[in-house]
Amino acid sequence: MLDRIKASLPSLAPAEQRVGRLVLQDPRSFASLPVSELAERAHVSKPTVVRFCRSMGYDGLSDFKLKLAGTVSEGVPFIHRSVDADDKTGDVLVKVVDNTVAAFLKYRNDASSHAIERAVDALMASWKARGRIEFYGAGNSGIVAHDAQHKFFRLGINAVAYSDGHMQVMGASLLSAGDCLVIVSNSGRTRDLMDAADIARKHGATVITITTSGSPMAQVGHIHLAADHPEGYDRYSPMTSRLLHLMVIDILATCLALRIGSTRLQPLLREMKNNLRSKRYA
Repeated sequence: MLDRIKASLPSLAPAEQRVGRLVLQDPRSFASLPVSELAERAHVSKPTVVRFCRSMGYDGLSDFKLKLAGTVSEGVPFIHRSVDADDKTGDVLVKVVDNTVAAFLKYRNDASSHAIERAVDALMASWKARGRIEFYGAGNSGIVAHDAQHKFFRLGINAVAYSDGHMQVMGASLLSAGDCLVIVSNSGRTRDLMDAADIARKHGATVITITTSGSPMAQVGHIHLAADHPEGYDRYSPMTSRLLHLMVIDILATCLALRIGSTRLQPLLREMKNNLRSKRYA
């Protein structure tokens, strides 16, 4: 939040710039002082203080001070603001970015490194055993599953992704001990994914779930990677949840790549890059 204020200063009117500098100088005091004192310290009028807050994308001074207090006290922006029908483009930009950044920072602070370590151990064991690593998801989570397959495929890993329920059930039926199934689900309640998890477990595969805590899906896997966020799973177009799931996949892929080692991966990636050069314009 403070970084955004600093970056926005040049585009503000001179009077609003003085309010912005006052925020950056002492954000804790700004969050607690009345508007009359803030206006006096910044040498501006009271409406200018309110106008500055709205220029930064907030509903007014109270809304701005609430978010500012959360930022300076916890180190994580306390922001979850829905987009309103009458929002301007700048408002939408600020709200979507702030919601996403807040979710990422919250995940950084709340994520269990132990659970991630266990998941990487399981994936590494499947790679060593030349087993299968499969990614399942439905809807938006199906897109994440296919992105995961692409990332792991580039590491020379035998990975596939299915977003069709029938293919997931058939694929899970072919898994066995030494294989790994990673299920991505925003709601954690999709019936096809639950069925596939049960089948994979029955056949001895290790099941990793990336979903919200407290959901049925969180209970059916061997390893649960919590992906909690303030966005309801019944929203028509999930945004933050999809990006959060993609980030978890990136963490797993990066950790696994480090385990495999650059000695193995660098020649493979170098050859892949060279072979793709003919596909691009010079």
